[in-house]
Amino acid sequence: MVDLHSDGGLGHGAEPTRRPAKPQQPRLTDREVPIQQDLSETTRVLSPAIHAWLDGELPEASVRRGDTAADVEFWRNVNTEAERRRHMRMPLHLEAKIMESLPHSIPALITPWYRREFVITPSAAVTIGATLVTMSAAVTALLFKAIR
Repeated sequence: MVDLHSDGGLGHGAEPTRRPAKPQQPRLTDREVPIQQDLSETTRVLSPAIHAWLDGELPEASVRRGDTAADVEFWRNVNTEAERRRHMRMPLHLEAKIMESLPHSIPALITPWYRREFVITPSAAVTIGATLVTMSAAVTALLFKAIR
């Protein structure tokens, strides 16, 4: 424990004073917490054979029997519908409507340049300052030369 008292922790008496110790709290660390899964009747788990068939490792005939037949039929319908939707085309009038609604010109500025926020970076400020000092020195030198 580090004591930051200027009197060395002695206080006014001869006995050193100490603050009461804080109760130690456990350190919080990041860790993976598994999500509890409710394996009730509503949750279904696909058999490894169905996964293997979906991955192309088993033929359909080997998984179409018994209790996996309904799963095979479901996934065949999903694949059929996905394939059908992959080949769908947008109607031409809808595409024309979308293209018509897009702006055909560059949008105009909402505010003029002299009313917009003026932001200057530090490097630009140094460059402008150095330019002003150089130009004022040059004008001063020209004035002195013109006077003589």
